[in-house]
Amino acid sequence: MAKNYKIYILLSHSGSMFSKAINICTRGDYTHVSIGLDSDLKELYSFGRLKPNNPLFAGFVKEDIINGTYGRFPHTRCRLYSLKINEIQYKKLQNELERFKKEADKYGYNFLGVISAYFNHPLKRKYNYFCSQFVAELLHKCGIILLDKEPALTAPMDFIDCDQLEFIYEGYLNAYSQKQKRLSI
Repeated sequence: MAKNYKIYILLSHSGSMFSKAINICTRGDYTHVSIGLDSDLKELYSFGRLKPNNPLFAGFVKEDIINGTYGRFPHTRCRLYSLKINEIQYKKLQNELERFKKEADKYGYNFLGVISAYFNHPLKRKYNYFCSQFVAELLHKCGIILLDKEPALTAPMDFIDCDQLEFIYEGYLNAYSQKQKRLSI
């Protein structure tokens, strides 16, 4: 029997100046999306700040929900979903993430793509992604089609409408982290 796995889609809004600017453009409650491999969100990936104090220095990141950027914004609100996938999809996802990790220094943030998406014009740039473009394209490469939309036009809020996603939590990210800590004791 084929084994099923769960992965996690985390939508968030930190309240940073950059997230507020995205919020003005998208008018969505959540301005960032990440993909995780575990319910504790210790294996959480996206495109975002490489340095917590500088939103312009951005690229592929392994996120830390306690320290780093999220630590700098303790009132980050989030919405967490899980998604069941099969073993083949999970292995492809792991392989793709390994490739991103090994070549992390090649990747940058697709600032122009964010602006272009606002005008409904997809802009793909080699080695450059914005968060929702990365998550949508990564899932697509692994045979997981959640959205009927070009990854370069995907916004974080688009994931809320995905019927395949199972809702887990909504609230403050640090409260979720504390809850997970208590469950693991």
